[in-house]
Amino acid sequence: MPTATKARKRKPIRESVTTINDDGSRLFLHPADVSGRFTLWRRLSAALLIGIYVLLPWIPINGYPAVFLDVMNRRFHLFGLTFAAQDLWLAFFFITGVGFSLYVVTALFGRLWCGWACPQTVFLEHVYRRVERWIEGDHMKRRKLDAHEWDTEKIIKRVTKHGIFIFISLLIAHIFLAYFISIPQLYSWMTSSPTEHWSVFLFVFIASAIIYFNFSWFREQLCLVICPYGRLQSALIDDDSIVIGYDEKRGEPRGPAKQEGIGDCIDCMRCVQVCPTGIDIRQGLQIECIGCSNCIDACDTIMDKLERPRGLVRYDSLNGLAGKRKRILRPRLFLYGALMLLGATAMTLSAMQLRSASMNVVRMTGAPYFITEESLRNQYLVRVINKENSPQSFTVQVVADDQSFTAQGFDEPLIVEPMGEEVRPLVISVSRDGYNGKFPVAINLMNDTDELIISREAEFLGPDPKRLKP
Repeated sequence: MPTATKARKRKPIRESVTTINDDGSRLFLHPADVSGRFTLWRRLSAALLIGIYVLLPWIPINGYPAVFLDVMNRRFHLFGLTFAAQDLWLAFFFITGVGFSLYVVTALFGRLWCGWACPQTVFLEHVYRRVERWIEGDHMKRRKLDAHEWDTEKIIKRVTKHGIFIFISLLIAHIFLAYFISIPQLYSWMTSSPTEHWSVFLFVFIASAIIYFNFSWFREQLCLVICPYGRLQSALIDDDSIVIGYDEKRGEPRGPAKQEGIGDCIDCMRCVQVCPTGIDIRQGLQIECIGCSNCIDACDTIMDKLERPRGLVRYDSLNGLAGKRKRILRPRLFLYGALMLLGATAMTLSAMQLRSASMNVVRMTGAPYFITEESLRNQYLVRVINKENSPQSFTVQVVADDQSFTAQGFDEPLIVEPMGEEVRPLVISVSRDGYNGKFPVAINLMNDTDELIISREAEFLGPDPKRLKP
């Protein structure tokens, strides 16, 4: 009997990783298929999430895809809002808000994200493993196929399976690329020679290879070895967090169904057979558990056949499983919730400050000021960015309190194309007699109705005024 088959019959141990054999080699898992209420809801939610992933680059909002991260032109379109590169500071509040939202969800429901919404779980369990079961059969047939010698049937099944895996990986990589270059541009590049856009072609090839490697071979190892969330979970949850657990009081001692004086658990190992990470949930909450609920549906099916109540394995808190009082509101939840609301509030208020245009003012390189026989001159570069999908007309006004000056460079309205930018020089001059020292200057960007869009402050520099006096 092959080593992998022997190792697979070894019961999982809480203190070791199930996917590692005694000799240190990799044990490939073949979880059994399962059906039930949670499995149905997970499949529906996975179909919805995959549909969202596929459709977002196709849905137009204000002339652009719903999500279009146009890195080449430094424009980011999110559900009708357009952000320029100068608006990327908002990403800090967005990322922190999402992070603390995940903290709140974890404190309440454990690794609900991992089992129900993580792309790794969604694609692996509801796409790749569905293909694998369709071609190679149930978990027992897949194990036998692994141990079987290479013959015509095995070669056909493996080539077919991996061919479909490669095709799906290419689809996922191309759709991901569409978020950055748009569907029309993607189609144009796909129908042209790879040498015309070799860097993009190389990106898709590498991305597809990584996706294929992950979902065809690496699989649960990403969750066990690379993803830090399982380790972070131990610091985020407490005994009142809703997790998947085994009711030890009800289930123990284990034994045959007809034996007197035993608990409800008949030690059928069905919960282990369906686990995508190969753990035994009856040994308690473990870092490998992704909260997928497969073991709940598997155990409920057995309880139905034995005409015993469901819930031997269920969603509950550790306190609930131990028969103790359960709490929903607790200090860490208030802390995580407050941080989440703080990030959401900051993000909302910051987004409200977004304008239809952006303007930067920098001093020209070279000397900070120039002196002529009649005046003192400062030179600036003004960059105006139109963030709208239509042309805009702007005027630039220069304002300085109690100071006489002239400004040149924006005598006429500035027309900026949709999503375009214009860079113009701005020259501010002060007569030698009127110069009384350096002073602040406000440079205002106005729209065609003379409404202030944005204002930037610069400083007019010059020497000591005494040096200019005759």
